[in-house]
Amino acid sequence: MEALLNKARNINTIEEADELLFQYYPTQSSLFHTALNLAKEAHAHQKRKSGEPYIIHPILVATFTALVSDDEAMIISALLHDVVEDTEYVIEEIAEIFGEDIAYMVEGLTKIEDIREEKLIPSTSDKKLISSALTFRKMLISSIKDVRVLVVKLCDRLHNMTTLDALPKEKQLRIAEETMVVYAPIAHRLGISQLKNRLEDLSFSYIYPEAYKKIEDYIEGNRQNLKLKLNTFISSIQKLMKEQGFEKDEFEVFGRVKHYYSMYQKMQRKGIGIDEILDLIAIRILVKKDIDCYKVLGMLHLNYKPIISRFKDYITLPKENGYATIHTTLFNDDGIVEAQIRTFEMHKTAEFGIAAHWRYKDGREKPKTVNLDWLESLQYQNESVEEFYSLAKGDLFVDDIAVFSPDGDNYTLPRKSVALDFAYAIHSEVGDKAVSALVNKRKASLLTTLKNGDIVRIFTDENAQVHCSWYDTVMTSKAKDGIRSACNAKIKECNKLAAINILTELANHCSSENVSYRDVEELFNLCTLKENAYKMTSNRGIYKEVSSKFLESLNSKNILCSEPKETIKEHFRFISNFEIEHVEFDYCCHPKMGDEIVAFVEEDKVIIHHKLCQEAYKLMSAKKPMVFVAWVDEQTERYQLIISLQNRKGILAELLHKLAKLDLNVINIELGIKSSESAEFCKLEVETKEQNMKRLQEKLSKKFKLVEMINLNDAYRKK
Repeated sequence: MEALLNKARNINTIEEADELLFQYYPTQSSLFHTALNLAKEAHAHQKRKSGEPYIIHPILVATFTALVSDDEAMIISALLHDVVEDTEYVIEEIAEIFGEDIAYMVEGLTKIEDIREEKLIPSTSDKKLISSALTFRKMLISSIKDVRVLVVKLCDRLHNMTTLDALPKEKQLRIAEETMVVYAPIAHRLGISQLKNRLEDLSFSYIYPEAYKKIEDYIEGNRQNLKLKLNTFISSIQKLMKEQGFEKDEFEVFGRVKHYYSMYQKMQRKGIGIDEILDLIAIRILVKKDIDCYKVLGMLHLNYKPIISRFKDYITLPKENGYATIHTTLFNDDGIVEAQIRTFEMHKTAEFGIAAHWRYKDGREKPKTVNLDWLESLQYQNESVEEFYSLAKGDLFVDDIAVFSPDGDNYTLPRKSVALDFAYAIHSEVGDKAVSALVNKRKASLLTTLKNGDIVRIFTDENAQVHCSWYDTVMTSKAKDGIRSACNAKIKECNKLAAINILTELANHCSSENVSYRDVEELFNLCTLKENAYKMTSNRGIYKEVSSKFLESLNSKNILCSEPKETIKEHFRFISNFEIEHVEFDYCCHPKMGDEIVAFVEEDKVIIHHKLCQEAYKLMSAKKPMVFVAWVDEQTERYQLIISLQNRKGILAELLHKLAKLDLNVINIELGIKSSESAEFCKLEVETKEQNMKRLQEKLSKKFKLVEMINLNDAYRKK
C-alpha cells in the first residue's frame, strides 16, 4: 500500500494513471474497458482543485480498490463512482450498460456523497458533532445492504486524503476530522488495516500537525538506528527459526516502524514522549500452519523475556472482523520489540480484512470467513444524534455482539458484556432498578455473559440494590457510570450515617450524661469541611482530626471526654474511648481483606459488616452505636514497573526516595534499558499494600514517567 500511495502522489497525467491501474489490475475484461472509457468521456472536461484532469481521481480509486480486492464489480464501481453525481449520466443508464449489481453499488456511493453537506461545517462550529453523527448514521444505513460499497468508499476517501493540500486549511481540517471519526473506524471494523492505518496517519498529519512533525522528525533522525535494531532482531529470529527446523520457504520474517498515529495514541495514553516509547519497532513472523504459530511463540518466549501483560492470542479467539494473530512483546539486548505471529493466510486477512477473500457468485453473497452480524446491528434507533455518535464510535473500536429484546429491538454491546450492560443500554433507570434477567427464556443473573444473538428480558424492582463489585464485571461505559454514580451516592450516605453514629458513641462514653444523636448531628453539620469529614469512617487521619475538634466542642460545654485510643483485635484496628473485648462477623455479609467495613457496638463486643451491606445500612439508619474500624494486616501485591529515567547524577536516589514515600518496597531493580540513544529506563519489582492497581498507577504516573506496569501476583490476570 505504501508503494502504491507514493506512486499515486506523483501521477499527473491520465496515461500515468492508466498504467498504474493496469499494473494492479492486469486481468481486464471488455466490461472493465467499457467502464473506463465511459468514465473518461463523462469527466472529460472536469478538473480537480489541483488543476489536474478529474478522471485521474476515479482511476486511482479503482487502483486502490484493485489492491484490496480483485472483485471486478467493485473496481468498475470505483471507476464510475462519481459519474451519476457529477455528470449527466443517470443510474438507469448505468444499470442498462453494466447490470444491476454495479448500478446498485454506484447508487450506494452516490447516496453517501449526497448526505454530506455541500459546504462543510467549520471544525470550530458547535454543530460539528451533530453533523458528523448524521453523516455516520446515514452512511452506514445507506450502505448496510452491500458492504462492498463501504470498501470502495474507503478507497475513495484515501485518495482524497492524499490530495488535501489543494484545499483551504479549514476544509483540510474538517475532512481530516471526518476521516478520523467516521472512515478509519469503519476500515478497522472491516479488518482492512492497510486502509485504516493510512487514513489515520493522513488525518493525524492535518489535525495535529505539530505532534505529527515531532514524531516524523524523531523517526527520520533515528531511522538508521531503528533500522539497524530491526535488521539485527530479524536476523536473530531467522537463525532461531532455522535451528527449530523451519525451511527457508516455510516462513517469512519482516519488520516495520510503527505507524505515527499509534505512537501518538501511546504517548497520550501514558503521558510520555516519543523517545520513551519502548516498542517503536515491530516484527511479523509468517508461517504456513496454525500449529507453527505456537511453536514460534514458544521459541520466542524461551529465548527472549516476554512482557506477559501484552500477550494476546487472537488465533484461539479471533476478532469479529476475522483478525487472527498472536501478539507478544519481548525484551532483547537492544530494547523492546513487539512480535506478531500469524500464518500467511491470516496475514492476508489482517491486511485486507473483509476484502481478502471476496467471492461473490451473484453479487450479494457475503464472504464465508468474516462475520458481518456487527454491521447489520449498527442501525441504532436512538432519538439523540449525539448519543448515536458516541455509541457507534465506541462500538466500532471494540469487538461487539448484537443482542435482542423480546420485542425484536437489537442492541450492539462489546463482547463479554453481561445482562446488566444490556439493561443500561435500554435505559439508565432500567439498569439502576434491574434485579434479574431471562436469557433465551432461561432465568439468569445480571452478571451472565451474553453471546451474539441472545434474546434478553430484564426484570426491575423499585428497591433494587446496586452492587459496587459489579463495576469491574460490566463492559460498557454507560453501565460503569451508572454503577459508579449509585455506589458513590450510597457510600457517601453510609459515611455520613456512620460518622454521626461513631461520634455519638464516643460522646456517650464521656464522664457526663449522654449526648443525643441530634446534638451530635447538629455539631457535625457545623463542620466547615463536612464533605471531607464523612471520610472519617475509613481514614485514620481524618478521624483523628474530626474527633479532636468534636471533643473540643464538647469540652467547651463542660462535657469532659478522654482521648480515644487505638487498639488491635485480631485483624482489626479500632479507635475508641472504651474497651472492646470480642470481635464477631454477622451472617449477612462476608467482607474480605481490604474491603470497606463498619463496626457496630453491642455491649462488650463489636460486629463487623461490609460497609455496603444492606443489614448494615438498616443498623446505621436505626442509629445503632458504632466505632471506627480498619484492617490491620493487608495483603501485599507485587508489581513490575518500567520507568523512564534521565541519565543524571542522583536520579536513582531521587527515584528510591519517591517510591519510599509511596510506601513501595523495592525488591529488585535493573538499570540501563534503552529504546534509543537518548532514552533510558529502569525495571523494578516492588511490593505494596495497595490492592487497587489502577489507583496505584495513577499515583505513580504523577511522580514518574511510567511506561509499563505489570501485576506479578498473577501476570495473566488483567486487573
